[in-house]
Amino acid sequence: MEVGVGLIGLGNVGLGALQILVENSQSITDKLGFSLHVRAVCSRHVGSKKLPSLDGAVVRTSDWQDVVRNPDIDIVVELIGGTATAGHVIEAALREQKSVVTANKELIALRGAELWSLANQNGVNLAMEASVAGGIPIHTVLREGIAGDRVIELYGILNGTSNFILTEIEKSNAAFDAVLAEAQQLGYAEADPSADVDGLDARSKLAILAALAFGERLSPSDIYTEGIRRIMPVDFQYAHQLQHTIRLLCLARQSDGGLLLSVRPSLIPQSAILAHVTGAYNAVWIRGTYGEDTFYYGRGAGSRPTGVAVVSDIMRVAREIRFGSPERVSPFAHDRLGEFRPLPVSVQELPYYLRFRVEDKAGIIATLATILAKHRIGIDAVLQLPREDWRDLPFVITTEPAKEQSIREALVDIRESDFLVEAPFAMPMQRGF
Repeated sequence: MEVGVGLIGLGNVGLGALQILVENSQSITDKLGFSLHVRAVCSRHVGSKKLPSLDGAVVRTSDWQDVVRNPDIDIVVELIGGTATAGHVIEAALREQKSVVTANKELIALRGAELWSLANQNGVNLAMEASVAGGIPIHTVLREGIAGDRVIELYGILNGTSNFILTEIEKSNAAFDAVLAEAQQLGYAEADPSADVDGLDARSKLAILAALAFGERLSPSDIYTEGIRRIMPVDFQYAHQLQHTIRLLCLARQSDGGLLLSVRPSLIPQSAILAHVTGAYNAVWIRGTYGEDTFYYGRGAGSRPTGVAVVSDIMRVAREIRFGSPERVSPFAHDRLGEFRPLPVSVQELPYYLRFRVEDKAGIIATLATILAKHRIGIDAVLQLPREDWRDLPFVITTEPAKEQSIREALVDIRESDFLVEAPFAMPMQRGF
């Protein structure tokens, strides 16, 4: 018995998954004990796509409904992205009692629990491994591999574009705009890079992983998010003096008061394993109550690594179709997700890195120290690298552990100072690695 597959979306990931299904078909059959048969492919410009060698009977269409309604298709693979058409595709497929495999992190972050409920109502499956971290099987890890543990902390580098930009700034001492242009030329960054460099892509991925890890229904809009546009080469120079580096860090931490979630550039110790994740790679570090620390690393994007995750999901769902699995594991690792709002990030207490760009005048440090003391923030160190331009002099103050709310209130007061060239820039200095 064969299991029929229909692919909707033939961008980089769609073509990568299709290539693997065709070129690796014998190995897939050997592992499954039966064959997967691609019966239809769909793209708006399907006629212009250079496809791997397909059976002449494979339907090529620009109308996704031709795939969803095809009676010979058991699994619909949605790889078009976005939340509008993709949502219609998945809903229609589930109502047609076809299982769905998707790599759509934005849609799953917004509506994943709702779509899983619809899949259950129709007795089919929804698989989404490729929606986070490309070729790293992090869903499977949280859903099954360490299901017996209780996760208390999760740290991730979940956006390859931002990680490439940050590590290139660190390596080459080049400005953000120059490195972004290089990333766009290399195909790591889109023409509009906002989703990557402003943290929105990583935010969707963290919402999914946090739901898996903690069993809570989370909205991406509830996650505190900052991007990397303000990072300068001098920030890495100061971070290195502090024996730290800078990464766009996704954090989910369970505390006595509740769950703290954030996506933001942060200083992490150079001794931490996440500090050595460079280029377009992704990584996730999970700390459990019983199993303690585990670490997962690999390509966060790309047609083939993500294609492997898609095809692996197809295989898992095909086994269920072929052999039956009445007690399926929820893709969110929990029988049901709780309704939840995370703690405000302002309650966290950490040391902070405060970078100022000033026009050099007498009394600046005294003024800053007075304002920080007013908000009960202690100074740990003051760092100032040699600089010729006294009209734009960057320097750094690191603080003793302080509530973020206090840091924010102090920065509001500092912004009124007449010596500032731009608003001060703050990053937490993460501990516990």
